Amino acid sequence: MAPNITSAPTGVLFEEETLENLPRHQLVNEETKEKIEYKLQIVWKNVFIFLFLHIGALYGIYLIFTSAKIATTIFAFLLYQASGIGITAGAHRLWSHRSYKATWQLRLLLIILNTLAFQDAAVDWARDHRMHHKYSETDADPHNATRGFFFSHVGWLLCRKHPQIKEKGKGIDLSDLKSDPILKFQKRYYIYLMPLVCFFIPMVIPVYFWSETWANAYFIPTILRYTFTLNMTWLVNSAAHLFGRKPYDQYINPSENKGVAIMALGEGWHNYHHVFPWDYKTSELGNYAFNFTTAFIDFFSRIGWAYDLKTASIDMVKKRVERTGDGTHEVWGWGDKDQTQEEREAAIIINHVKDH
Repeated sequence: MAPNITSAPTGVLFEEETLENLPRHQLVNEETKEKIEYKLQIVWKNVFIFLFLHIGALYGIYLIFTSAKIATTIFAFLLYQASGIGITAGAHRLWSHRSYKATWQLRLLLIILNTLAFQDAAVDWARDHRMHHKYSETDADPHNATRGFFFSHVGWLLCRKHPQIKEKGKGIDLSDLKSDPILKFQKRYYIYLMPLVCFFIPMVIPVYFWSETWANAYFIPTILRYTFTLNMTWLVNSAAHLFGRKPYDQYINPSENKGVAIMALGEGWHNYHHVFPWDYKTSELGNYAFNFTTAFIDFFSRIGWAYDLKTASIDMVKKRVERTGDGTHEVWGWGDKDQTQEEREAAIIINHVKDH
């Protein structure tokens, strides 16, 4: 979503500004920020939890090939897709960016899938993500990619947050989320809902519906599925901020990463997303090949559960590409400035009429 407007200067330069003509109080504020002392503090409890999860996930992979029923593996895959939608279509595109609106029926479905994903209550997830967009790649960004791949992937969850996150977080407006009764219910009862939806039900279903063993049901559709979904989400914060093209804005870190888009249900077109965070598609693509979340939202739009879908016009995208892109954007049509002369000369033109 668009940055929240606060009375405090953000340090962001407008197009007509330079460092020389910035107000003195803003420069002082920027200098003061850098003097805030920060010492890395590891949260060892989280380290051991994530270590256990990843060891358990590896064991789950082993069980898939040695003893699990095929139905259990398919069930785990479907849960990964469902929980992923709870993050991408729910916490991200709906609640963090308000890129579309949803009826209570769709919001209820998304909150169930979001709880299945277990990445904190949707209000908390959205708070961190709004921070990420407003203060991207700074100390106030919860998973600041300038601190390296490991930190932006999982390290940010293994240590105490930078003081700037708490300080700047005071200016993030969450009133729209806190007024939603469905989000309020999830937040209030999350400590009870999360274990039930994320762990207990996915473990019990394989045992009672197709007589799977408790071990296989625990390590495959529960631990492996959960850990895998976490890592696919984290790749958006890490890989999609470090590797890929930048056809829309070459001056920011977020990039277009097809691999992440495939694994994260369409969230890897990250250069576009950071330029147009309010676009419900999070990409310029016109099909659903690598953007399952957009297909999901469009389906519910057709039945009336999703509405007010916001997207950037072709003209708006084209102007941004020409102004700040890195030159890797595909051509829009014949005569585009990015079309090579070699391609023009090699093209076949049928029924060509010469100019008179």
